[in-house]
Amino acid sequence: MRTSRGFSGAAGPCRGFASLSMRIVTAMAAVAAVSALSGCAAPGAQQSASTAPVASGVQPQRPLELACNADGASFAIGQPTSPQLESAAAYRAGALMARSLRPGEMVTKEFDGARLNLDVDARGRVTAVRCG
Repeated sequence: MRTSRGFSGAAGPCRGFASLSMRIVTAMAAVAAVSALSGCAAPGAQQSASTAPVASGVQPQRPLELACNADGASFAIGQPTSPQLESAAAYRAGALMARSLRPGEMVTKEFDGARLNLDVDARGRVTAVRCG
């Protein structure tokens, strides 16, 4: 029997469930399609970090592989290590962070092009500077 609200067998709490689940499936399919197609932009269509517009007050990030130049921190060799020396060396090397590495100290081995490493001897003096 047909009524103005649909078939008489579709009444009850599950009546709207089919249409809701169909809307969810359709929305998920649309999100998946947009995600899949976002990688299909034409070459050169994306702006590089150096040409992208900058929002007010926000600086673009430097590429991490180019962020550190240990030559700028060579002034630290022979000086006693301190938090102030680490900060000054990182600034002059263009690194985003710095760490002092003491003999025998356990450290992570992953390369980070934005980090300056200060090798320190047993007396606490910097013996070498390197990026990574």
